[in-house]
Amino acid sequence: MTTTDAGPESGRPSIRPSIWPPPPPRGVIARLGDAAMHFLEHLDAVSRMFAGSVRAGFRRPFEWRAILEQLEKLGVQSVGIVVVTSVFIGMVMAVQFAFGLRKFGGMEYTGRVVALSFARELAPSLTAIIVGGRIGAGMAAEVGSMNVTEQIDAVRALGADPLKKLVWPRLVASVIVMPILSALALVLGFTGAMLVTDLEFHIQWRFFLNSALTAVTMMDVVAGMAKTPFFGAIIALVGCHFGLTTTGGTAGVGRSTTSTVVTISIAILIADFFLTKAAILLWPSG
Repeated sequence: MTTTDAGPESGRPSIRPSIWPPPPPRGVIARLGDAAMHFLEHLDAVSRMFAGSVRAGFRRPFEWRAILEQLEKLGVQSVGIVVVTSVFIGMVMAVQFAFGLRKFGGMEYTGRVVALSFARELAPSLTAIIVGGRIGAGMAAEVGSMNVTEQIDAVRALGADPLKKLVWPRLVASVIVMPILSALALVLGFTGAMLVTDLEFHIQWRFFLNSALTAVTMMDVVAGMAKTPFFGAIIALVGCHFGLTTTGGTAGVGRSTTSTVVTISIAILIADFFLTKAAILLWPSG
């Protein structure tokens, strides 16, 4: 089917193809294929950025000042949220386990269950998700704002490498601070659980502590803490990736920040599964 309209110069009608009927909608398989290709493109970009930042990071100068600044931003400024969340998560877990185990006459096992849960899973993974949402969004917003205002182009014009100046300090700082914050969350979460069980369920804190220490081994702590550097790398790479690919002004910065928080949460949960399986294979008796 064709339609006619007046030509702009001759005044005679021109013939152009009609847009009716509309193209058929894409099927589910096609949309899944597009999503898979989109994911692979992002994965390839993140891998290239990681390799490039590592190569650039070991070239002089070593950006010690920038790394220290990021340690302060990512680590020190995240202590408050770690303290609040870990203490109350420990309290909630203790109340839930004590209330549930009391039905079966096993309330004395509360300390062991809480300690194992925090050492192997809750302290590293929940801390990574909560802190990762904060620092990852900050990275995406900061780097994205620099990108849309052409500051990153100015860095390139001055002969510097944005991966060395922007990505490498954030990557190193994130890998360093995540084990420290997770260890802090482990201590504070267990302390909160110990206090609430003493006050609420009259389980003496000494008994709670001794039972937990008999159940938790060093391998349990190592298996949990060994995952945190990988979580830190995921947080930094995802945040910097979405920041460097931000377009569209302030609205684009908002979209990149939202995508960063969602992607970090999903990526940490997926990585946590595979890292936990690897830890069980390496330390089956842990």
